[in-house]
Amino acid sequence: MKHSVEEITLKNGAKGLLIDVPGASVMATRIQFRAGMRYAKSPEVYEIPHIVEHLAFGANARYKDEQAFEADFTKNGAYHNAWTSDISVCYETECADFEWDRIMDLQGVSICEPRFNEEELKAEKGNVRSELTGYMNNYYRLLWPRLQREVGEDILDLQERIKTIPNIELKDIREHYRRTHTAKNMSFIVAGKVHSRKHEIIKMLEDWKLKEGYKFTIPMDEMHSAEAVSIRRKDASNITFGFSLITKRHLEPNEVFAMNCLNHILNGTTNSKIFGAARKRGLIYGMGSSVSSNAHCSYWDFDGEVNVENAEELFKLIQKELTKALNGEISDKDFEAAKSYATGRFQMGAQTVGQIADYYAENYFLNGDIEKYEDIPKAIQSIDKTKMIELAREFADSGVRALVTVSSVEKSVISGLEAYLNF
Repeated sequence: MKHSVEEITLKNGAKGLLIDVPGASVMATRIQFRAGMRYAKSPEVYEIPHIVEHLAFGANARYKDEQAFEADFTKNGAYHNAWTSDISVCYETECADFEWDRIMDLQGVSICEPRFNEEELKAEKGNVRSELTGYMNNYYRLLWPRLQREVGEDILDLQERIKTIPNIELKDIREHYRRTHTAKNMSFIVAGKVHSRKHEIIKMLEDWKLKEGYKFTIPMDEMHSAEAVSIRRKDASNITFGFSLITKRHLEPNEVFAMNCLNHILNGTTNSKIFGAARKRGLIYGMGSSVSSNAHCSYWDFDGEVNVENAEELFKLIQKELTKALNGEISDKDFEAAKSYATGRFQMGAQTVGQIADYYAENYFLNGDIEKYEDIPKAIQSIDKTKMIELAREFADSGVRALVTVSSVEKSVISGLEAYLNF
C-alpha cells in the first residue's frame, strides 16, 4: 500500500510517526513506552511491567472495570492489544476509519487515566502466573531467556519471573506507572487516512494527561561467551536447541538485509544449505536462523528440534555449511536467488495498515530509525556478497556465543554437540 511518513514532536515532548495511507479504511495506532522489565525498580518485583500492561484495559476514569471498557471499545469491531518486553510496554489498536477519533480517545483514557485497584490486580496476577506457567511447556520460551542471561543480559528466566509475582503490591504498580508512563518516554505511530486529520490527531495526543517525565536510556550489558547449558526435562523426547553468535554493536538496516540474505541461503527453504539438506537426509523437521539488533548488540540466532539419534549428524552439517559460508564459498547463483526472494517478500509485506505500522515500529521504537519502505528494494539490490561474508565473520569472531538446549539427555551429549559450533 502506498503511504507517506512524517515524524513529529508534540508540545509535551513525545515523538512519533504519522503514516498517511490514502484511501485506507482502517486506522492503526502503536503507543510505546520504555517501561519493560529492565525498568522495574528491583528484581524482586521484576514482573511489574507485565502486570501494568494487563491492567491497561481495566478500570479507568470513565469505566468501572475491564468488562465495561471492553464492551464499549469493541462495539463496532475495534481491536486492542498490548505486549511487554525487556525494554517496552506497547499498546496497540486497530479500528474502522469511521470511528478513529472515538477509539483514539478511549485509548488515551485507558493509557493516561487508569484506576488501578486491588480486585483487578489480584485477577491479573493470577492471569500472568497462568500465562508464564503455560510458557514453561514451550521449550523455546524456556531456552532463549536462559541464553540471554548466560551471555550477560540482566534478565530473569521464566521460573524466576513467576516467583516475583506474589511480591507485587498495588503501590508498586502505581510507582512503576508514574515513573515510566510519561510524555517524553512515549513514542507513537498513527497509520491510516491521517493527512486531512493531522492537526486533530496532534491535538488529541497533546491533550493526553501525561506528565512530562524523561526518555529512558536502554541499558548496556557486559556481554561474554558461555558454556553450553542443558535444561533437563524428563518428558522431552528430542533436543530443542538454540545458539547465538553475538557482536557488540548495532547493525545498520542494510547490514540486517545482508544477513537476512545469508539466513535465506542457509535455512530459508527446503532448497537451503542447512535446513534443506537436513530435510533431504531426514534429520530434522524444522529449523531456522535469524538476525536481530538492539541499541548495543546484534544477534545471529539458530534454533530447531532434532531427535537425539540425529543430533550429531545435524550439528556436523551446521558446522560444515557455516564454515563454508565464512570462507566465502557462496555461489553467485545462490546469492542472487536470495536477493530475488527478499524482493518478493518485500512486495508482500505491506498489504494492510497494521503491517505498515508494525514495519516502522520495529526500528523506530528501538532507536528512532526511519527506514522508508519504498527504499527497501534499492537497499536489497545494493547488498554486496563480500560485505555479507564479512558480517558473518564478524559474528563468528566476536568471542560471544552460547548454546542452550532442552532435553532429557546427559550434559555430556550437549557438550559434544557444542564442539561442532567451533568454526
